[in-house]
Amino acid sequence: MARDTILIVDDAELNREMIKFIFEEQYNVLEAEDGQQAIDLINERGEDLCLIFLDLLMPKKSGLDVLHFMNLNSYIKYIPVIMITGESTDESDEKAYEYGASDIIYKPFAPNVVMRRAKNIMELFEYRMNIEQELDERTRELRDSRRKLEQSNDFLVNALSSVVEFRSLESGEHIHRVKYFTKLFLKYIREFYPKYNITKESAALIVNAAALHDLGKIAIPDSILLKPGRLTAEEFEEMKKHTIYGCELLEKFKQEDNEFYRYCYDICRYHHERYDGRGYPDRLKGDEIPIWAQVVSIVDVYDALVSERVYKSPYDVEEAARMIKDGECGIFSPEMLDCFELAKAELFAATENKFSFADSIEA
Repeated sequence: MARDTILIVDDAELNREMIKFIFEEQYNVLEAEDGQQAIDLINERGEDLCLIFLDLLMPKKSGLDVLHFMNLNSYIKYIPVIMITGESTDESDEKAYEYGASDIIYKPFAPNVVMRRAKNIMELFEYRMNIEQELDERTRELRDSRRKLEQSNDFLVNALSSVVEFRSLESGEHIHRVKYFTKLFLKYIREFYPKYNITKESAALIVNAAALHDLGKIAIPDSILLKPGRLTAEEFEEMKKHTIYGCELLEKFKQEDNEFYRYCYDICRYHHERYDGRGYPDRLKGDEIPIWAQVVSIVDVYDALVSERVYKSPYDVEEAARMIKDGECGIFSPEMLDCFELAKAELFAATENKFSFADSIEA
């Protein structure tokens, strides 16, 4: 419905008639002789109003009282108000602007000036409201798009991680544990290392991406992947390629370059890099390794140590912690070791109690 009505609020009938004469050929005009009548009309016809002319000093309720009412009920957001006054002060003018008045016109006024200023204000308000509406629509579209993308990401992660589970002899709990431990570490990184700019939203994406850290193992031959004993040097070189294979598989499934894809790619490729540059496949060093890949790296090592594998029995949690701290499983950054200490009690409790990691990730 088009807003095509102007409300004139003034206790002097002559002033109302003068303003009405200016606008009555182009707009519907309503009149009120005091602030209370104005409030009643705004409540009744607010959706029709495109402008209010408002006197400052009136019986029952003043113009400032009407502005205060419009603020409390959000009318001021979409109905512009021009104060008409001949007895204002600097204080009352400042209060009127503070309450949201768009302009103040002083009596006596020139009709052509009133018309021009009113037209300008109505055009600006309409333009602003159109922009806000477009922004609201765009925001809704972006939210819908993000929701669909998240659903697509969830499907992709669940599908690919299920393939990894069936492909190897590790249970699906390994993937859930890595996700849970990643979530735990990110909690401390967000709290104590704000320099990494990990938001709540990005942390959720990283946790989901962590499920695909070993995606490339799909391409490793059974004779190597499922070998119960120690790998030969040649077999280990082939096993190390799972970091590359994982990225190649991600590329085939990629829909677009976005934040989630970047986390998946970095975690797949770099979760075996080490802080001293002696990891693989690219021998990255220090902060060259993305922080999310560093997190998955240390939690993956911890889970490998405390879990039973076809080639080893599980280590005690205290022994696993000592091995990580002493660098027996590769060198980790001081920040990662600090987070490990912060999270250690929760890591140990989760490992020893063997609760449902899948449920805990969603909590």
